[in-house]
Amino acid sequence: MKWITRSHVHVDRVACPWLISRFVDNQAEFLFVPKSQVDPVAAESGAIPFDSPGVELGHVDGRCSFESILVKYGLTDAALQRMATIVHAADIAADIDTDPIARGLEAIATGFGLRYPNDEENLAHQFAVYDALYAWCRLQAAQGD
Repeated sequence: MKWITRSHVHVDRVACPWLISRFVDNQAEFLFVPKSQVDPVAAESGAIPFDSPGVELGHVDGRCSFESILVKYGLTDAALQRMATIVHAADIAADIDTDPIARGLEAIATGFGLRYPNDEENLAHQFAVYDALYAWCRLQAAQGD
């Protein structure tokens, strides 16, 4: 399937493609377009929009887009739930200090954005960060933390 979001990826727009690729659609193709083009390109291409204003898989009811994807696809894995807490805090400026790992993840996202301004290249490099974070979250879940 095709998935679409705003260009210039950052925390949630990296975490969501990682989540989609790993747990929802392992054949996912991602399109990155200017904010004003998300709706028209989604309609034209049939791509599923995420992390864009007014979409189902966006910021809804206090959730970040990563959390909305978890809800939509019934992903209840404890490690993914822990990741969601981190991603939410790193993505929502007002909540940045609600998780001790959030500022680090936000800093990493900023650094990757500076090193790899091309969205596809950014994802290619940054997915390893989310794989490692998920491994850590799995360990935390297994230890009951």
